[in-house]
Amino acid sequence: MDRVALFPGTFDPFTKGHESIVKRALLLFDRIIIGVGYNSSKDSGFFPVDKRVEDIAILFKDFSSVSVEKYDCLTVDMCRKAKVGFIIRGIRNVVDFEYERSIALTNKVLEPDVETVFFFADQDLSAINSNILRDILRHDGDISKFLP
Repeated sequence: MDRVALFPGTFDPFTKGHESIVKRALLLFDRIIIGVGYNSSKDSGFFPVDKRVEDIAILFKDFSSVSVEKYDCLTVDMCRKAKVGFIIRGIRNVVDFEYERSIALTNKVLEPDVETVFFFADQDLSAINSNILRDILRHDGDISKFLP
């Protein structure tokens, strides 16, 4: 049976940190679905969800084991739909760990057959934060150093 993982997030924007996690996770998983989550009843985000999906797909076009899909349901429901056994999450710091731990434990109750696997951010990428990047963009700053 293939080891298939979902890497969920809003990815608004998809950063070098996200890219690093996907590439390292490919060493463990046969296939990775990058799930661009959104809620159709809420704000669409800084970048439109379809643009995020398109940009990420272009970035991984040479990786046949990586696909990109948008979804607007619970992450565990996306796992069921895609027949995924693992959720990939990135950890930059202690705050991320506590937040992600709570989500992982909740997901385990909702779907006991799905395991969450944590990847620590590379040290040189751990300061990258999508909220900060969007703020830089709002003030006409250049975020290209943080994007793949």
